[in-house]
Amino acid sequence: MKLKLTLPLAVFLLLLTVALCTGSQLFLLLSALVLLLIAGAVIAVLWAAATLEADGELTAETVHRGDDVTLYLRMRHRGWIPIAPLLLELSDPAGNRDREIRLKNMPGRLQSFRLPIHTAHVGVFSVGLHACTVEDLLGLARKRVPLEHTFFELLVLPRTFEVDPLKLAPGDPGSELMSRATEDLNAPSDIRSYQPGDAMKKIHWKLSLRKGELMVRKFDEPILQDVLVLMDCSRPPSWGHPQAEADLRDALLETAASVFTAQADTDHQLRLPLLGAHPVDVDKRMGLPIALDYLARVDFSETDRFERVLAMESRRLRKVGCVVVIAARLNIPMVDIMIRMHRAGPNIRLYLVTFAPEDENVLPLIARLKQSGVDVSYVAPELSN
Repeated sequence: MKLKLTLPLAVFLLLLTVALCTGSQLFLLLSALVLLLIAGAVIAVLWAAATLEADGELTAETVHRGDDVTLYLRMRHRGWIPIAPLLLELSDPAGNRDREIRLKNMPGRLQSFRLPIHTAHVGVFSVGLHACTVEDLLGLARKRVPLEHTFFELLVLPRTFEVDPLKLAPGDPGSELMSRATEDLNAPSDIRSYQPGDAMKKIHWKLSLRKGELMVRKFDEPILQDVLVLMDCSRPPSWGHPQAEADLRDALLETAASVFTAQADTDHQLRLPLLGAHPVDVDKRMGLPIALDYLARVDFSETDRFERVLAMESRRLRKVGCVVVIAARLNIPMVDIMIRMHRAGPNIRLYLVTFAPEDENVLPLIARLKQSGVDVSYVAPELSN
């Protein structure tokens, strides 16, 4: 609790001194009145703070970027001494904090209001009412009351858009060969007992005669090639205006989410390493909802340069048929590594997230990638208001 008593105490002491020196009952009464005002201010604030009740409700705690949610708040206090309008400390995904909302001083009565929230960016945000400041009418006493049930974690998931189908490197066995794998009688890997429904051509007749029961051959199925998605998890460039970095983050995350969604219905496995303070390898087997959750929690805190990440992953391409690179910057080392990766076997697709696709510094690098057989696509971030 904070008290601003310098001026009222000075007035009180001055009036009291004059009253004692002159014997005037008027100054004595005025000094007592000042003291009463100070005590009343303190009691009013403590009473209202002690009886303050607040709760809230968020219409949804997981949404996609661009959706709107509503925060409902209910507050009341039971102090009967008038106080100043409450100062509410609110936050929303736009980064607005300490928004001042004035409530009428109606002790004992429940006051309700709603706060519309627009989710402009992907991420995890703490929204709602964090604390309430109670102060008296004269501003002599103030008390900040932290609140527990009026703020929420809002998870804003990336939206998705259509992307072109990925082309895996030549030699991809594909789903058709997978379906014919059990018909290849040249490379049995094991023997097992016959089960109803097994094809007659799989029966090992000689072994079945020796064992006195039907035995069938088992065959290895070909391994489908994987898709590797590499997203730059370091801090994006600022481009000279405050919202550019947030817009680039949204575009990076939504491009990764779109590639993941497009691959969800294919037979190929997909791996998406997300680096930073809490690294995690997102796998297609986790499912799309979990993958989007992990993407929304990326904090872009990776300190290693992205070319080092590319170089490290380029050593593990044995089962990879396509590498998707998603970045908001492009430089010569990145180009060199992507070309080497492509020569090692897998196809490469680059999604370059940029506000300036015709940048003269980038065009020669793009031309070199295309000449080497790398597929290049541009993603333009949406400008937030």
